[in-house]
Amino acid sequence: MNGKLKKIILLLGDIGVLYLSLYLTLLLRYQKAPHTGDWQSHFTPFTTVFLFWPIIFYISDLYNLHLAINNARFFQLTARAGGIASLISAAYFYLNPGISIAPKTNLLIYIAVFFLIFFLWRRIFNWFLVSHLAKEKIAFVGCNNQVKELIYYLQNRPHLGYEVEMIASNNLMDKIDGIFTTQEVKNLGKTIAERKISTIVLAADPHQSGELRQSLFACLPLNINIISLPNFYEAITGKIPIESINQMWFLENLNEGRKIWFNLLKRFSDIIMAAILLVLSAPFWFLIALIIKLESRGNAFYISRRQGKGERVFGLIKFRSMREEGNDRRITEKNDSRITRFGGFMRRTRIDEIPQLINILKGDMSFIGPRPERPELIGDLVENIPFYRERLLVKPGLSGWAQVNEYHSPTLEDTLKKLQYDLYYVKNRSLYLDFAIFLKTIATVARQMGR
Repeated sequence: MNGKLKKIILLLGDIGVLYLSLYLTLLLRYQKAPHTGDWQSHFTPFTTVFLFWPIIFYISDLYNLHLAINNARFFQLTARAGGIASLISAAYFYLNPGISIAPKTNLLIYIAVFFLIFFLWRRIFNWFLVSHLAKEKIAFVGCNNQVKELIYYLQNRPHLGYEVEMIASNNLMDKIDGIFTTQEVKNLGKTIAERKISTIVLAADPHQSGELRQSLFACLPLNINIISLPNFYEAITGKIPIESINQMWFLENLNEGRKIWFNLLKRFSDIIMAAILLVLSAPFWFLIALIIKLESRGNAFYISRRQGKGERVFGLIKFRSMREEGNDRRITEKNDSRITRFGGFMRRTRIDEIPQLINILKGDMSFIGPRPERPELIGDLVENIPFYRERLLVKPGLSGWAQVNEYHSPTLEDTLKKLQYDLYYVKNRSLYLDFAIFLKTIATVARQMGR
């Protein structure tokens, strides 16, 4: 069962839980099965509310299969999503005079019933995935750091439906406890058949070994999937394995000619959205600038040199969030003493980035894309991280795939991780992915406001 099908099943199951909970709520409230009139009077207004619940769940990452396990983080995310959805539901019912029902008691009962059934449904779903769904047995041919990372990743997430059955490697140091390891490549097809493996992940390059090519060719009658490590790693983690790609990967995967209409539509939507948000936010600019000026001396705006698409340098505009006194312009650190009190609030809520709407209108940036870096930092990073300059193939953005997946510090290790996410976006960018990043950005900002 692939990831998309699992997500569809989760969504359909959640919708079913929404309506089952409504039926049980009416049954508990009135101590009898709801007749047609009661059901119809509740069905329409509750259906309107239900339109928002899956969206809120998606924003809260509850359809992320890598988190779809009943652990503490799952319960934390569910509680937050449920609280928001419940408040929106209450506001809808109590502020809408056109609704014929005022379900004060019913809404409270409904919320309790829903979350009881929701947790039960998600637990059954995950139990079924782990215990009863047939695992896809995979074999790695060759071994490196990305292979080991993937093996541990999959072992800790059995609900994803993969079981690492074998590693074929000439290096005995690549042996991992609990996984069959063989140095015999010549009889690879026989071993694959005996162990009922359905997918081979290639970490070794068949171009460099005639014996490996012959063995893989002999596996074709077995009707198995043969996939490269970069593609498998990408599908599982949402990142690109930098150590396992080369220049050919970019030539084979970055077909910019196919993105012409996407780029035109993206630019059009950027202009429309930026213009609307600029008009809506304009009345607050003076107030924000006044607070900044009153709290510390200096200009209300801060312009930083950044490098964008095609290595073009532009001035990124932000509301100033740091004190000017003694500011040596070094990279921002966690709990940086240069950040003012109001500046900290602006950073958590992303208010300081509102002036970048001007950059978007000018064409320096987009709403979605890799975050722009300083030219001097890019110069250093290009020397230490392979393919770092390739993130400049697209326009930088206010938010990106890296920003909505995990926090990244300025360390070299975290910068490498961020590049893995950025290259994933460069390769897979689409209207769907942009919209998903937009929704996840809302959730990220909401979490930071709650700190």
